[in-house]
Amino acid sequence: MGNRALSVFRGDLESALYDAVAELADIRFGSTVQAIAQTSEEVVVTLSDGTRLRTELLVGADGVHSRVRELVFGAEHEYFVDLGHVVGAFPLGTVPEHVPEGAGATFIGPGRTAAVMNLGPQRSSAFFTYRCPDPAAEPALGAAAALDRAFGDLGGGVADALRQLSADPATAYFDSVGQIVMDRWSQGRVVLLGDAAWCVTVFAGYGAALALDGADRLGTAIAAHDDIPTALHTWETSLRPEVHKRQALTRRGISRFAPPTRTHVWAGEMMLRGIQFPGIRGLVRRSIQRANN
Repeated sequence: MGNRALSVFRGDLESALYDAVAELADIRFGSTVQAIAQTSEEVVVTLSDGTRLRTELLVGADGVHSRVRELVFGAEHEYFVDLGHVVGAFPLGTVPEHVPEGAGATFIGPGRTAAVMNLGPQRSSAFFTYRCPDPAAEPALGAAAALDRAFGDLGGGVADALRQLSADPATAYFDSVGQIVMDRWSQGRVVLLGDAAWCVTVFAGYGAALALDGADRLGTAIAAHDDIPTALHTWETSLRPEVHKRQALTRRGISRFAPPTRTHVWAGEMMLRGIQFPGIRGLVRRSIQRANN
């Protein structure tokens, strides 16, 4: 699997996928890929526990910091496009006191956004993002310290969430935000999938769906062609336009999550209020539908 789940809903998705394949696939927890060697006929994978596996095709779906990509395609810095932001997300062990059940509280200010969702016990969560000059250095501070520094001046549900994180910092996903941009997603009999190949970032709101769509298309292409290279070429050619579109939408829309100035914050608030008018609501709905088609 890739990075830790960003929300309880991603956890639900992972559980559903596991249940669907648990009896069909050999699933190993706690093992990582240590070495990869391939010929024109097969791929040999060495795992961290010393196990050697032979296969006709290796699919690296191991997240934005993919070990498979590093071993086969090269260092991460060759493909990682830094977007200048940091994101943190974590489940809440207890429901936030200052947010009504079934609702969410969102703070949007210059360069930062905080959102706390109260969906009841075991389903509540918090999301934070902020712009910073050196996003790569933030993870070294740790999620609790970095988020407290960026959002510690806020009260209410945000303060509730930060207190819970401080008590249990290991629950957080916390990382710099960037996209993976590659000229090719396959080399020989090794192919990358999902965030390992094309991370669109959490700002896109489409990462899991795009990964599942990519996996489905990959399976279809392999079933339709007799040889692996042709299948991989067909698959990538069909999927790449959608990935390009999603990555471009993210880069254009990133200011919605961390507006650069107070003027941008005010403009966003006015837009949200304007959407409540029936005529404008219809225009927005149609524009969203066009963007997703």
